[in-house]
Amino acid sequence: MIAKREVWNYPQAVKVWVGKYKNSHNLLHWHYDCELLYVERGCIDVFCEKRTHTLMNDDLLYVDSGKVHYMQARDPETVLIVIIFDFDILKPYIGDVKLASPRVTGKYPIPAIYRELRDILLKKEPFYGGEAAGKIISLMSSIFRNEPLAPRAAADGTAKRFMELLEDIGNKFEFYTFEDAVAFMGMSEAYFSRYFKRATGTTFSQYLNYVRTENAISMLTEKDQHTMTEIAGACGFGTIRNFNRIFKAMTGFSPSNLPGNYVLSDKFVYPSDNAFNPTLFDCELLESANTN
Repeated sequence: MIAKREVWNYPQAVKVWVGKYKNSHNLLHWHYDCELLYVERGCIDVFCEKRTHTLMNDDLLYVDSGKVHYMQARDPETVLIVIIFDFDILKPYIGDVKLASPRVTGKYPIPAIYRELRDILLKKEPFYGGEAAGKIISLMSSIFRNEPLAPRAAADGTAKRFMELLEDIGNKFEFYTFEDAVAFMGMSEAYFSRYFKRATGTTFSQYLNYVRTENAISMLTEKDQHTMTEIAGACGFGTIRNFNRIFKAMTGFSPSNLPGNYVLSDKFVYPSDNAFNPTLFDCELLESANTN
């Protein structure tokens, strides 16, 4: 599934979610919520704010509201504590500043706070939403006081336009060209290529091939049978030869030999207002206090 904007649906009384994941890896996605990622054990790579951060035992990373990110555990036994909360909890207190880097360098009692939050969310005593929000405010106040800060820039119109571009590609992928994308962004070809690579970690052509392959997989698994020629044409590959070559490069399988349970692992962002779960199938949720 192409990654989309993740929408967290909290219970009405609380705007906080906590949980532990094993072997955590997911699709590049974004949300308006804030997220704390703490490595209880193991090692994981987290792509956030256009660079990859390698986190090990006791390392902490803060994903700010609206930042695209994904993660890939290096060790399948890696356990990650995740704390997600509504940006509105923090917004009245941070003014026009943000953390200079998503990587948090100081030491904070994340495991203890996680247990406290989980206990609050499980018990659901009166005013527990406010109690959980208070814990978040206290923790984030400590982090913002002790970590390097930077000005919080106004909304980037170019970044918003780029998300609209990815949505446009998702709707018209079978016909889309590099020239179409350049014109949509109003950039020179060279600048667009550099911008696209920084934003997604891949090239435009690789991304377009991913989108087309993902749709081809969807057609291959539909109950209604399609010929390979029909799929190649509908997904924008043109010729059968081109379809087979790109499909094999993206999946490791030919279209006719694709396993029935195959899931295309990707690291690309495709914004949408629809809720989705970006977590890949072999990532295990060990525990949580509520569900999204």
